[in-house]
Amino acid sequence: EVRLVESGGGLVHPGGSLRLSCAVSGFTFSDYAMSWVRQAPGKGLEWVSGINSVGGGATYTDSVKGRFTISRDNAKNTLYLQMNNVRPEDTAVYYCAKPQLPAVVVNSSLTQYNYFGQGTQVIVSS
Repeated sequence: EVRLVESGGGLVHPGGSLRLSCAVSGFTFSDYAMSWVRQAPGKGLEWVSGINSVGGGATYTDSVKGRFTISRDNAKNTLYLQMNNVRPEDTAVYYCAKPQLPAVVVNSSLTQYNYFGQGTQVIVSS
């Protein structure tokens, strides 16, 4: 059974930092490029960042470039998202996402992802 379990969310002031984690099980983590997606209140899912299966090729949506850093530890079956200099518009539920098929290179199209965790809430507010 595929499982994706996010953690690390919470309330943070603008300009602050958070580190999200996603522990995975039930599949060969190192065979899959992975992504973080988010859903802001009242909005649809938005792809945020992705990383290739072996850990390189990190990509980001424009609004988080230079502030967020995605990484992974294939030995620990864990995906991370370091969020720095957060803004109120980063408020959302953050999900890690697994694509339907094994892939080395990340794909930013949400249609490629068929597994999501339960999400972790991030609230950026003063």
